[in-house]
Parts: sequence; structure tokens; C-alpha cells
Amino acid sequence: MAFTQSGRTRLHFESTGEGSPVLLVMGLGISATGWWRTIPVLAERHRVISFDNRGVGRSDHPPGPYSVSEMAADAVAVLDAAGESSAHVYGISLGGMIAQRVALDFPERVRGLVLGATTCGGEGAVPLPDDTAVFFRRRLEMPAAEAVWASVPYSYGEDTRLGGGQLIAEDIEQRLRFPVEPVGYGGQLGAAMSFNVFDRLAEIAHPTLVLHGDADRIVPSGNGDILAERIPGAELETLPGAGHLYPTDAPHADRRVLEFLSAAEAATERSSPDPS
Repeated sequence: MAFTQSGRTRLHFESTGEGSPVLLVMGLGISATGWWRTIPVLAERHRVISFDNRGVGRSDHPPGPYSVSEMAADAVAVLDAAGESSAHVYGISLGGMIAQRVALDFPERVRGLVLGATTCGGEGAVPLPDDTAVFFRRRLEMPAAEAVWASVPYSYGEDTRLGGGQLIAEDIEQRLRFPVEPVGYGGQLGAAMSFNVFDRLAEIAHPTLVLHGDADRIVPSGNGDILAERIPGAELETLPGAGHLYPTDAPHADRRVLEFLSAAEAATERSSPDPS
């Protein structure tokens, strides 16, 4: 575990495994512990770098609102501190928005891109369902433990909700290791709500995998379709029955990401200039 600075904000990060680097960027109100199912899988072949976004976990919680652009700069500061000139970047939800911004603002730092359960934002995106938007506003007023349990119907697919209570409890145990506070949650929510790169998606030139559960109640799955259609050459993996937190609903998704990263790494090596 280590810390670095992004401007005046201190960020916590850690890494495990060896191989080509993968930077994991988590979503709204969740620290790097939210990757606990994914990290061991990707670390089989990669150096996996994870960090707490500003506003959550062991990183600083400055007053918001934040912007996705400054959170992308945070991600690059973590890469710098980890000693990596470039990495594959994998983001979920708000983390996927940050990943898009890293690819647009710092294209030379990205080898491959994985966008999970996320959106390009703006009027061109499929909006939040009304009941979900109401819940997110109410969530700001809830204690941390109440908020994560109340979010279960929005976060998981039906099969997990009905028969995977232990899986949900394991996830929540990880999330409550570093409970989210209103200041950080509100700052991140402001960043997500103001995000819009719809008109710039065609500029993304990296190998890209889009993952989306077709039962996502937070970011409707049509957003994954939009990303895959507008990012040149992007691959789309739709996860039947999976909700927003699809690594729990559909654990095979981590293996799919591992396969994609291997292919993206090979493509990067083929396109690199021959040093001879």
C-alpha cells in the first residue's frame, strides 16, 4: 500500500501481481475494496494497480463537486507513482467514465480499455430510471450501512438477490471496511451527473471491451450499446441477467476481461515500432 499526490489531494493505491499493468478504477462511492473479486483473477497474468478515488476510502475527501477530468488526472498520478508509463485501464460505472476521460485526455498512457456498466453521459445517453435517480438523492442522507443494504435491489440481478445472499453479504463486508461519507459521495455524484463525452467517443483509438449486464437498473444496458457502436472497433459483451455489480452476478466476466487484455496486449506489441 502506498500514497501519492494529485494536486492537493492525497490518493491511496496498491498493486499486486506481475506482468503488463492494469489500472482499476472503481465506481461511485466504493473504494478499491470493491475489486476484491476481480483482482485475484487479473493478477494471474498482470500487475494489477487499484486505488481509492478522491472522496472514498483511504484517499482524501475534499469538498466537491468533483469533475471526471480531475479524477482522470488522479488516475494518471497513480500510474506515475506506480512507475508505469502506460497501462490497460478498466473502469466500472463512474470508474468507466474516468477511464474514458483518461483515454481521451492521456491517450499515450492507455494500452487497452475496459468499460463496465458505464455511460458516455450527456443527452445522447440512456438516462437513469426515475426511481434510481430518486434513490441516489435519498442515499446522501442515509448512514453508510443502511445505504449499501438499501442499494441491493438496484445493484444486483434477480438471481443473486434471490439466491446469492452470502455473495451480497461478502461484497457489503468489503464496502463497509471504508464506509463512504456524504462529502465524498456528493462530490463523486456531481462528477458523474455532469459527465458528457458522447461527441468524442470516435476519438478513442484503443482496443476497447464494453461489458454490461442486461438487468442493470443504475446504468441501463442501452448505454453499453452506444459505447460499442461509437468507439471504433469496440467489442461488446452483454451479460444476461446481470445487474450493475456484474462481477458478482456474472463471475465469468473477469475471465472475459483477462482474455481481452491478453489480446489487447498482443495487438499493442504488434503495432509497436521494431527497435531494430
